[in-house]
Amino acid sequence: MRKIEKIIIHCSATKEGRDISTETIRSWHVKGRGWRDIGYHLVIELDGSLKVGRPLHKIGAHTLGENEHSIGICYVGGVDSDNKPKDTRTKDQKATLIKVIEGLLEEYPEATVHGHNEFANKACPSFNVQKEFGKYNKVKKAKAKKEESDD
Repeated sequence: MRKIEKIIIHCSATKEGRDISTETIRSWHVKGRGWRDIGYHLVIELDGSLKVGRPLHKIGAHTLGENEHSIGICYVGGVDSDNKPKDTRTKDQKATLIKVIEGLLEEYPEATVHGHNEFANKACPSFNVQKEFGKYNKVKKAKAKKEESDD
């Protein structure tokens, strides 16, 4: 089994309200980029439904230099009508993302949560992941520090 150190959140960079499917994103990656599969492990569609992309046991293709030990999650959206970065997540997408992150952290307790923009000069995922999910990383750091001081 792969060692998972990071959970990295992305957006599809599609216009607000544009309903695209996981299969469309897969086609962009396979036919458009020549990859063997969709780059993301999980996709949260506009209605909040969670779809499996690349199997979790396989290395993704979503963040240069970080794929080997990470899981990539993409939500549909991320730009406004002028293609400018915007947090376009629906209430359902936000709820699903929280459930997914919490579930993955149970399965991979050593993992930390990040936005794609922490590893690349991009706006993706068009919201501040550390502001929203950084609390999970802070708890891990505090726990690790405590364990260190107990030694």
